[in-house]
Parts: sequence; C-alpha cells; structure tokens
Amino acid sequence: MNLQNKTFIKGVICNFVLVTQLIFVSQAYSAGTVGKIDNVDFSFEGVFGTYDKKQLQRGLQVFTEVCAGCHGLTHVAYRNLGDKGGPELPPEQVKAYAAQFDIYDPDIDDDRSAVPSDYFSGSMVENAPNLSLMAKARVGGAEYIVSLLKSYTEEEKEQAGSVLYGNKLYPGGWIAMSQPLWGDDVEYMDGTEATLQQEAEDVAAFLMWAAEPKLNVRKETGFRAVLLLLLLSVLLYFTNKKLWAPHKYKKV
Repeated sequence: MNLQNKTFIKGVICNFVLVTQLIFVSQAYSAGTVGKIDNVDFSFEGVFGTYDKKQLQRGLQVFTEVCAGCHGLTHVAYRNLGDKGGPELPPEQVKAYAAQFDIYDPDIDDDRSAVPSDYFSGSMVENAPNLSLMAKARVGGAEYIVSLLKSYTEEEKEQAGSVLYGNKLYPGGWIAMSQPLWGDDVEYMDGTEATLQQEAEDVAAFLMWAAEPKLNVRKETGFRAVLLLLLLSVLLYFTNKKLWAPHKYKKV
C-alpha cells in the first residue's frame, strides 16, 4: 500500500470518528431535557428554506402581546422589523410600532417615545431571560421553544419561597415561568386561528429570526458560492484537459 492510499484511509477514519463524536455529543445534550422535542416543519429549515413573512408578523404579535410583558429583545432594533427576509413591515408601520414604547434617553435624562433606530427594551421582570438569542441557545432551536410552550402540566408547587410550574420538557420537570400560552391569547390580524400550536410555532419562528435575522441572505450567498465553485471546477477541468492533452501520450 503506497503512501497516498494510507493517507486517504487515515482521512476517512478521522472523518468517521469525528462524525461519530458529533452524534454522541448531540445526543448527550438532547438528554438534558425530560420530554421529547416535537418535530415541526418550519419553512426556514433545509438548504433552500426561508422565513415565512406572514408567520414572522404573527410571531411578532404574540411576542408583543404576551412575551414582552416579561422578556426583552435587546439585540433587535425596531428598524429590523422592516428588513428584507424578516417581518418586512412597511416603514410607516415600523415607526408606529416603535412609537408604542417609551425608552429612557440619557441625552434628555427622561423617557421618550421610541423611534425605529432604537432597540427593543430589556426584560421587565427580574431573572426573565432576554430572548434575543434564545432560539440559538437551546438544543433543538425553534422546535425546543414550541415543545416547551406546549409541555405545561398545569401543576404548581412552592419551593424556597418561589412558585414553580410543571413542565414535562424542562429539566427536573419544573420551571419558574408560568404557562404563557393557552390558545386564543391573541386575535391574529390575518384571521389565522390562534390555537396553542399555532401561537407557539409563530413566536418560535419569530425568535429564530431575532437570533439569526440574516439566515435568508446567508443561504442565498452560500448557494451562489456553490454554483460559482462548480462553474470554476468545470472551467479548470476543460482548461487542464486542453493544456495537457497534447503532452499526455507524447513519448519522452
């Protein structure tokens, strides 16, 4: 066996070991939850997946009317709601949405109405996590969020002066956040039925966009790069063939 073959075999073995380790690591992380993470067919999954603008708009509504009472979204600016690939709100709607909220302005040492260039506020309740990157911080991503929101058991218990709520998915089976969604918590402006499943999927998709707002652009860029590499490979092949063809069978 020559050196080139040995090197190739070593590379195959190393890649196999790496893939195996990644599989076991992902299983180990997934084992940190009590229940099972549901498989949700989100539009943004897969190589060619993109965000559903209508779903992001519904998710924004759920976040605004339910989640924002406790949680912040400080890594997202109001103007981002009008970005291509996101909720794509018209400029006048972005301005009107931002104006609903007051923020503290150190320049005037007072509160004022928010403008599109301002960022969403922080968490309104102590220990309530910021949701800006939550969809990327959990194994399962958006599907984890959907499953968590649907896994409440309606049980409660008091522990160390705090009330905990039963949740089949959360590690330990108890979580400090009360059940936020029940179904019919909002009245969707597009007429979609506001079931618990629908609300959970919509707000999870919105939080995924908040964590990775350039997903559509990244996929488009990657697809173009692959096409370019394929084109270059073809050109290099024929160029190489043309240059060396006269010398391939030439006797030395």
